[in-house]
Amino acid sequence: MANIQYELLSGRKLGITGMGDPKASRIIVFSHSAPGSSRFDPDPVASTSRDVQILAFDRPGYGSSDPLPAGRWPSIARAADDIAEYLHSAAVIAQNLGGDIPSVGAVGWSAGGRVALALAARHPALVDRVAVVATPAPDREVQWIDPERAAIAARLGTLTPDDAIEQFTGMLMTRIGALLPPDDPEAPVSLDLIGATTADARALAYPGARDRLSSMLRDAFRQGPRGLAADILSYTVRDWGFDLDRVRAKTLLLYGDADAVAGHAHAAWYHERLADARIEMSPGAGHLLIIPLWERVLAHLAPGAKRKTEAVSSP
Repeated sequence: MANIQYELLSGRKLGITGMGDPKASRIIVFSHSAPGSSRFDPDPVASTSRDVQILAFDRPGYGSSDPLPAGRWPSIARAADDIAEYLHSAAVIAQNLGGDIPSVGAVGWSAGGRVALALAARHPALVDRVAVVATPAPDREVQWIDPERAAIAARLGTLTPDDAIEQFTGMLMTRIGALLPPDDPEAPVSLDLIGATTADARALAYPGARDRLSSMLRDAFRQGPRGLAADILSYTVRDWGFDLDRVRAKTLLLYGDADAVAGHAHAAWYHERLADARIEMSPGAGHLLIIPLWERVLAHLAPGAKRKTEAVSSP
């Protein structure tokens, strides 16, 4: 479960997990994959080797975050605004205590990359640097969703939010039910749900990587598959709710050239639309490249945060 639950102004609870150094002044916001949850540290050694505080947030229906109320469409913009509301609240507290209101770095892995970009676009004074890791472009721009599934998504978009989520949840159970984390906490968890392939062998060789990913997936489905259904609908049947040309943060686009989900064409699509972006392709890397590249992510998002010499290097 998340470290804390923050009550938003709407009354919904937002699950937040803290990693790294809680006393560090530089804050990094981490948005998880779909499925996913805040209970995932890509590389704990790297996270503790740099003077940063990392805050990961559960999107609605995942982990410790309440689902959206009835009648509300899931929204990338809403997920970003939830994060901003918490950060502004924490900043006000810091200011009242005589501290500064700092800008933050934002990173999103896979589906989470859209949330990180939305946070930067909708709250430009809050975010100064962004890292986008293996995030697909819109399917209408770079096709990556099976045409049959895209047609289903289009039909769901004509329904009410409640009906769309209900029907899509049932479809997911039929399609991926056998892959969901088993009740037995000792049983292995399939990583197919997060796009793992043979290209991710290096990532999965990191100490504890499989266990951390399995723990994240168990937490992701703690409330069932409705969180995943809502999350997918937020970027397949609804407008994303922000414009990429409003992102002014310095952005790093990290992609693997062996990623079966999102490769160079996706990176190039974002690069063409962002004001200040750089692509770095990782040879032979798959969709889990956030694990071996986590140190690179932290170096980009917190360039001024010193490394702690006592940390042990990752493989």
